[in-house]
Amino acid sequence: MIDTTEARAAGWSPSAGRAPVLDVVIPVYNEETDLGPCVRRLHTHLREHVPYPFRITIADNASVDGTLDVARSLATDLAGVEVLHLEAKGRGRALRAAWSASPAPVLVYMDVDLSTDLAALLPLVAPLISGHSDLAIGTRLARASRVVRGAKREVISRGYNLLLRGALAARFSDAQCGFKAIRADVAARLLPLVRDTGWFFDTELLVLAQRAGLRIHEVPVDWVDDPDSRVDVLATALADLRGIGRLGRALVTGSLPLRQLREQVGRAPLVPPPARVPAGLPRQLARFAVVGVASTVAYLLLYVSVRGVLGAQPANLLALLITAVANTAANRRLTFGVTGRRHAGRHHLQGLVAFGLGLALTSGSLALLHAVVVAPARVVELVVLVAANLAATVLRFVLLRYAMHHRRGG
Repeated sequence: MIDTTEARAAGWSPSAGRAPVLDVVIPVYNEETDLGPCVRRLHTHLREHVPYPFRITIADNASVDGTLDVARSLATDLAGVEVLHLEAKGRGRALRAAWSASPAPVLVYMDVDLSTDLAALLPLVAPLISGHSDLAIGTRLARASRVVRGAKREVISRGYNLLLRGALAARFSDAQCGFKAIRADVAARLLPLVRDTGWFFDTELLVLAQRAGLRIHEVPVDWVDDPDSRVDVLATALADLRGIGRLGRALVTGSLPLRQLREQVGRAPLVPPPARVPAGLPRQLARFAVVGVASTVAYLLLYVSVRGVLGAQPANLLALLITAVANTAANRRLTFGVTGRRHAGRHHLQGLVAFGLGLALTSGSLALLHAVVVAPARVVELVVLVAANLAATVLRFVLLRYAMHHRRGG
């Protein structure tokens, strides 16, 4: 694990002056050509479009060309530009060092190539400044995003994020976009738990944040691929796979203090609203009748459509099962005013009990009819089923009303 005082150990400390609200960190390695134009463009955008005091921190991690000299020249020319030099490579290492030593309450990271349109910067940080969210990420995979890049990178990016969803149950859409922000108080809790120092740093940070119950805000971005990217795709992919395996093991074995982290910085679970006052019996009966008519019509249509293929009893079973589940859901919400997922499983189980009783009534009626009449007309069959369904409906109403009212406080 990297010491969070690495920035100070490297002889770097922030300049005196007005405390920034935003600290935009740009990790760089051998970027002497692009660094100057990109930082000047970013500085202009921040000065003209962001209504908060800011700082730009150029985190040079072991460049061997003229990057450090260019960075120091920019710090001399532009107010609010700082330089941090580290002797070891690693984007994650650079971000950890810069973020850990920053006085700003909101910490930002973006790639030096500025592939992401800077118009998304203010929407990225605004939810963190307001306190609505804890982290924010730019996403290239939202429908509203506009992205220009080759098919190879598109497939790799989407495949990687699908892998994260399957292996680590990630709910964020784009782990790799170089455009992220985090509140400093949250970073102080998360960074000591993040082990990766390279490209997997972002993913590990986001997974831990999600598991700690933090809110991750996503901003659709316009993004244009940098054709001069220095990323070694194969080496990065292998490192990411190793990181996924390591983090997955840590989550399974419980070696990460996620429970304590959730208690310290996570958002408290939502308190369910007080139970709604049940509607009066006449109104419930009216709504139940409407749902019942719709369910009966749907049942008859399903029965007629599959009767010729499956036969009477299987068709009855299938049609009744489908409409029973839909009927319970509709009555739960419309008739009895029960919303949310609380006790939903129990209610559907009780609905299936009513379904079983209804199946017994309808199947028994069909069996009795066929025992009396060898080949009854289809119309007679339907009349008998309607009568049996009416009896089953009355029974369903009594059972559901008891279940959803008398046990609502449980």
